[in-house]
Amino acid sequence: MRISRSTAAKNLTLETYASCKEEPTTPTVRHIRFILLQNRQGKTRLAKYYIPLEESEKHKVEYEFRTHKVIYRRYAGLFFSLCVDITDNELAYLECIHLFVEILDHFFSNVCELDLVFNFHKVYLILDEFILAGELQETSKKAIIERMGELEKQE
Repeated sequence: MRISRSTAAKNLTLETYASCKEEPTTPTVRHIRFILLQNRQGKTRLAKYYIPLEESEKHKVEYEFRTHKVIYRRYAGLFFSLCVDITDNELAYLECIHLFVEILDHFFSNVCELDLVFNFHKVYLILDEFILAGELQETSKKAIIERMGELEKQE
């Protein structure tokens, strides 16, 4: 009886897999710890935390970082800041911030600080369509804007 090469390769692969004592490692989940939108004076206009923190820790966290990094971008008079893991890619999160600003600009027609103050519930709704539990939910500007249109029709 002759064994084909593909069968021998399959057997070798199975033997190698069976002899491997290490279990496959699961990738670490990296996510956004919190989002802050602040004006030039440092007054927080929007804050969304995806990790549980006490109220006193939230104010401390806004200024002290050791194991995480803050990625921010300034648009007009607002600073959009994200706290992420120190090993995460900054460019990906800068694109995330830019997309969020584009969606806000489309929704509010050139967003400003007053739009955030007086329509904070809509801003949180947009943010929840965009980011869910600290993970990017949707990266399509068109899909988010269509979803927001559907939600406005329901109101």
